[in-house]
Amino acid sequence: MVSLTAIIRDKKIKKDALRKSGFLPGVLYGEGIKNVSVQVAKKDIEKTLIEAGETSIVGLEIDGTKTDVLIHQIAKDPVTGKIIHIDFFHPSSKKKIEAEIELVFEGESEAVKSGGGILIKELKEIKVKGLAKDLPKELIVDVSVLKTLEDRVLVKDLPLPLGIEVFGHHDEDIVVHVALPKEEKEITAPEEPVEGEGEVAIEDKDGKDEEKKEKEQK
Repeated sequence: MVSLTAIIRDKKIKKDALRKSGFLPGVLYGEGIKNVSVQVAKKDIEKTLIEAGETSIVGLEIDGTKTDVLIHQIAKDPVTGKIIHIDFFHPSSKKKIEAEIELVFEGESEAVKSGGGILIKELKEIKVKGLAKDLPKELIVDVSVLKTLEDRVLVKDLPLPLGIEVFGHHDEDIVVHVALPKEEKEITAPEEPVEGEGEVAIEDKDGKDEEKKEKEQK
């Protein structure tokens, strides 16, 4: 289990000042505990996200007491994209929770390497539910099984840990497959029209009227 150290936040210190000093404000809440405002070192939370992600249990230590948490929500600055706030959620040890697990595609498909196909990822995340302690950081999808254009990796083929189940997807939903590139349509220049073809004759009414008057005068 990945560990992370936090301290109780002094609310007299403004959040912007806290961030400038290299810390991020956060809150700890969840099953059977009181809400606690905390702060964590920015470099520590960035390392923890790499190691545990948002779906693996992290041991959050505050004043010598360790609490199992999930990094439940991450608020980011809409302009810079930098993390500005963290929510730590202490889940129930008995109740299943829902989460989205990232799919990581590994290996090399023979249908891509030698068959001229391209890899089509229909899903990049999968919705699952289970006890928090059983949630994986990610699921590995081996694309080397895609040897022909007819091969597919389906939801039912995903390597789920014991106790974890998929929801919101059907077993036969395609996760990844290989397809041939779309053929580009040849663009040809339009043929030049034959002389007179497509032209609209304009009737010279004035000329006909003049001819009619000459005949009447005779």
